[in-house]
Amino acid sequence: MVQEAFYPQNNGELSDSITQNWTEQALECYSLNGNCQNCSISKGHYSFVCQMPKVVETLKLLYGEPKL
Repeated sequence: MVQEAFYPQNNGELSDSITQNWTEQALECYSLNGNCQNCSISKGHYSFVCQMPKVVETLKLLYGEPKL
């Protein structure tokens, strides 16, 4: 059975709520250098397209590199 991937209905814009701080998921994405194959979200087989690489880039611009 093939699942349909859902794309956000926001014209490619990120929500302000997910770019306010470094979340645990954003830190994971950052530490994996955006390698989605090793990400816990991709292993969960969700039916949405992950926006986290975009979020990480935005967080780096707004707040700088995180302290791991």
